[in-house]
Amino acid sequence: MNLTAGEHSVRHIRRIVRSLLHEWRLTELTFAVELGVSELVTNVVRHVPDRRCTVLLARQTAGVRAEVTDTFAQLPLAKGDLDQESESGRGLALLDAVVDKWGVSAGTAGGKTVWFECHEPIVSADSSVSS
Repeated sequence: MNLTAGEHSVRHIRRIVRSLLHEWRLTELTFAVELGVSELVTNVVRHVPDRRCTVLLARQTAGVRAEVTDTFAQLPLAKGDLDQESESGRGLALLDAVVDKWGVSAGTAGGKTVWFECHEPIVSADSSVSS
């Protein structure tokens, strides 16, 4: 999905994410994927001058991969020690806490792609046996 992100874009994108996860029968990933995509699109709104981005959500064998590509070359910084009163700067820490892996790739045309993956929970055969 190619878009110019605005203040209300995140809410609409979350709805689309939720719908796709439901269609793919991956509703157990809804919280993490919605939060991850929300944080990445919010970063576009706050930090990318033209606010243009591409959001990609792809079904994988073991879960979902999400990518947000923008036109701004500056790579995001994960802030280490934040002031407890700080109102921003926690997005990548939240992303790291709820997804299985994430990263950033520099684009060839000057932009970047921030991506993450969420894997389906592994259900063991023993989990259905009660003692």
